[in-house]
Amino acid sequence: MALQSITTQRRRLADEVYDQLVSAIMSREIGPDDRLVQEKLAAELDISRTPVREALLRLEKEGVLHLANSGGFRLSKISEEETRELYQARAAIEGQAARILAVRNDPDEIAKLRVLINETEQMTNPSTKDYFIANRTIHRAFMETAGNKFLLEMFDMIWGRAMAFHLFAAIENADLAKSLGNHLELVDAIATGDKTKALEQFTFHIQDGFELHIDGIRATP
Repeated sequence: MALQSITTQRRRLADEVYDQLVSAIMSREIGPDDRLVQEKLAAELDISRTPVREALLRLEKEGVLHLANSGGFRLSKISEEETRELYQARAAIEGQAARILAVRNDPDEIAKLRVLINETEQMTNPSTKDYFIANRTIHRAFMETAGNKFLLEMFDMIWGRAMAFHLFAAIENADLAKSLGNHLELVDAIATGDKTKALEQFTFHIQDGFELHIDGIRATP
């Protein structure tokens, strides 16, 4: 695992460590067989153990890591039922944001969402990581535009747990292209000003994502 020495003080060190660990998970430098030990990580990063411990505990809280029997941490495995619960939580939170946006029905907000979606989905030879980031970027844009900080915090918590890239990477065994392409339909539903229609469209969209995810998990050897 090739982590970079951290010297900057512009951000909290624990956040820097967290970002590097997430990046390593998403690039497969950290896999299911790896054991993460705070002392070794701190030595590799050339920092104290405290920020490393904070980052590891944050990832444990998000469900990305779990305590290993031999000490340290390992990547968590997620069941189909846990995956279902994650998507149910997404539907509740993002569906409420859709209702807020539909009631407000602001033409400027809707136009900006369309532009962002078109720009974000323009990818050449995308990887699984690219699809993951694009999806998160688009869905977070809906949440940010809705303007409810508590819904946004819940969204970040859910996608933080889903940040365990080994979970999203299961979609490699399904059709990745299906994870993008119909986000503009969500904007169309919001633009009707009908909060019920917007909620239903988001619910259907997230259900499709769940089914794609399950197909990928089941196809994983």
